[in-house]
Amino acid sequence: MPAYGSAKFFDMKVIITGATGMVGKSVLLECLKDDRISEILLINRRSTEVSDLKVKELLHSDFLDLSPIVDQLESYDAIYHCMGVSAVGMKEADYTRLTFDLTKHWADTLFDINPDMVFNYVSGTGTDSSEEGRQMWARVKGKTENYLLQKEFKDAYMFRPGGILVEKGIQPANGSVSKFYNLLRPLIWLLRNTKYVTTGPNIGKAMINSIFKPQEIKILENPDIDALATT
Repeated sequence: MPAYGSAKFFDMKVIITGATGMVGKSVLLECLKDDRISEILLINRRSTEVSDLKVKELLHSDFLDLSPIVDQLESYDAIYHCMGVSAVGMKEADYTRLTFDLTKHWADTLFDINPDMVFNYVSGTGTDSSEEGRQMWARVKGKTENYLLQKEFKDAYMFRPGGILVEKGIQPANGSVSKFYNLLRPLIWLLRNTKYVTTGPNIGKAMINSIFKPQEIKILENPDIDALATT
């Protein structure tokens, strides 16, 4: 890791997926504010319509096949993998394909290009590391986390936020999830100073700090996210 104050320390290039969603957009906003991040590559199916000198946006339709864009993924220091789908109403095979299989493809592709990077993955509180629990989504997320942690990237962190408070105007990309989130927002606000809630800005700050200040804990619950955000 470059020493603090070196030119490289303030010249970090990151990839963000899911920047059209609630968490990804929060992470993007923090990266835009942070002078240590020099370049941001957004990879989305639809445009974020963000205009900034730091930002390069790459539209790609099939996230299970990165071969058409693989040559544009080189020389990045970290990926903030914030994309995901709701498990509500989904069969396990479909959810596994869009969660484990998709993330595995990203990890395998990026590892082949540059294993010397940090892979940050947005999972969720309640994820089942044993892969044997009763909740389907938790088993699949656990399988995904376990795969990433054994992949031997330079570093990897599994972010497990519970309730998330975000900046005004940011909403989940999924319409039904957005409605559910808005119903829960008053409760999340009441719990804002407890271990059950973190914030979008703190997730973004923690992801950025993970590049510069490696942590022993690799699975980050809300209190760990908040601590890393202020490290």
